[in-house]
Amino acid sequence: MKVVKFIICLLFGLMFINAGLNKFLNYLPMPKMDDAHLKVMEAFMRVSWLMPLVGAIEVIGGLLFIIPKYRALGALVILPVATGVLVHNITYEPITGILTALVLFVINLWIIADNWKKYLPMVSSDQNNKELG
Repeated sequence: MKVVKFIICLLFGLMFINAGLNKFLNYLPMPKMDDAHLKVMEAFMRVSWLMPLVGAIEVIGGLLFIIPKYRALGALVILPVATGVLVHNITYEPITGILTALVLFVINLWIIADNWKKYLPMVSSDQNNKELG
């Protein structure tokens, strides 16, 4: 199971690293977009710092997700981006993009659930941590 988990996390991380690097290097072709989708993308581009920020989060989160020691942190870092990808695909590409986005989101939630004990110190008091640990 550890090998399967590592392979899934490796592929997940590489997908986000690829998406993040593409925001800086623009090596993947842009898909055809309808007018509504094009307007949203134009709005994203007008905010000049948004795409570089998302790209950096994708690269950093993807790298952290691959390394087992930092996977719990990577799952939290990448969660807002994965949520945005899911909502974007539900809204603008419900037929073609939803499956990939949903799979990525579920993998992210699985890793968060798998590392739940690592997050407990962030949300509980010292007294509760002593009882748990």
